Amino acid sequence: MTSTNKPTLNPNLKHVWQTKARNKVLYGGRSSSKSWDTAGYAAWVGQAACVRFLCVRQFQNKISESVYTLIKSQIDRFGFDGYDIKKNTISHVETGSEFVFYGIARNIDEIKSFEGADVLWIEEAHNLTKQQWEILEPTIRKENSEVWITFNPKFMTDFVYQRFIVNPPPNTIVQKVNYPDNPFLSKTMIEIIENAKEEDYEDYEHIYLGVPLQDDDSVVIKRSWVEACVDAHLLLADKDGQKIDMGGSYCVGFDVADDGKDKNATSTFYGGICTHIDEWKGQSDELVKSSYRAMDAARPSNAKIVYDSIGIGAGVGSNLNQVGYRNHIGFNAGGKVANPSVMYNHVKNQDFFSNIKAQAWWLVADRMRNTYNAIHKGMKFKPEQMISISSKVKYLDRLKSELSTPKRDFDANGKVKVESKQDLAKRDVDSPNLADSFIMGASQNLVVKPQIIRGSITI
Repeated sequence: MTSTNKPTLNPNLKHVWQTKARNKVLYGGRSSSKSWDTAGYAAWVGQAACVRFLCVRQFQNKISESVYTLIKSQIDRFGFDGYDIKKNTISHVETGSEFVFYGIARNIDEIKSFEGADVLWIEEAHNLTKQQWEILEPTIRKENSEVWITFNPKFMTDFVYQRFIVNPPPNTIVQKVNYPDNPFLSKTMIEIIENAKEEDYEDYEHIYLGVPLQDDDSVVIKRSWVEACVDAHLLLADKDGQKIDMGGSYCVGFDVADDGKDKNATSTFYGGICTHIDEWKGQSDELVKSSYRAMDAARPSNAKIVYDSIGIGAGVGSNLNQVGYRNHIGFNAGGKVANPSVMYNHVKNQDFFSNIKAQAWWLVADRMRNTYNAIHKGMKFKPEQMISISSKVKYLDRLKSELSTPKRDFDANGKVKVESKQDLAKRDVDSPNLADSFIMGASQNLVVKPQIIRGSITI
């Protein structure tokens, strides 16, 4: 790293600013210069042409919390003339450029009506929600307008990380930038970073190298556990060095779509191995067609179909019976727990779990944690105590995110439950169709003793 007294932008980011793209995404660790460089480029553009900048961040209680200070500092540093710096705005007298600053959380309606923006700069975008993005994106509709996104990753499951890093949209340039890419870093800051590296390497990776956290301690299933399950059946060996046989009976978990944007999904299991994932559109008026598609996934191996029997899904069983496929059973997520008197963590199942959905999620989480410990710590478990996911399944990255997103919750009696779809929606998280089908497919042992209630199979 070298330093220079001559004002300049970071040469390592030159190609980002010179590349024409709708979305320009800079992400990485602290002390990388991404926000500083973005402010400098914005100040340069503003004095060279008439550009209207809409600068936003999630929370902005006062102007000092915005990028206002960064832009002002870069104007002074480069010595740009012609800028009129007021209390809440920055403009250029000659070019007509303007910088306006908003906090998204409290001003989304005002931002929505903002007209004529050439550039939207979203700073500290790690906590941007899907709902906010769906409002912001069409607001920037001027011809050749751009969106600049800068952030330090927090969780791998965050919307902005999934949308722009894992699966970036077309016409997007993504650049990871960290402190080694910053030629202006002081020796003092380098020493601080090196000390952090020695003290706690994982924290160092997250803070200064922009490595997102895999695990949120509030969720039912940690992402690191899910990651460990990928191809675990190929990686694990028993004490004699032979591959562990995680195969067994076949099962297809079938999550039935509600109305609206919801989709159907199936997860096919061979014992403890998830071998196939499928997802498709098909609303309540297409239930018969969707039921047959789930049957098509099950029929080659005569797999048991475990389907969501609440609401629209209640008709799946009769649809399958009409064509002679009777190897199926309904999964009533809100139903009573299986084996209620059996102990779980020194407490009876009926006293620990709020419903069978919570029981299913927790037991899958236990098996995934076992797999993680087997892969990373060499601990031994029986094959039926673990889970594997084929790396060849479709939608693998989304499955990982969906499984590691729902949080632990509790009912009025203090029993554990899984975050509801309604609460997920409040966090702008879509219905976890893949995850729900996966949990049902992995939990056929919980629904082997159905009761007949008013002519329908339930738990």
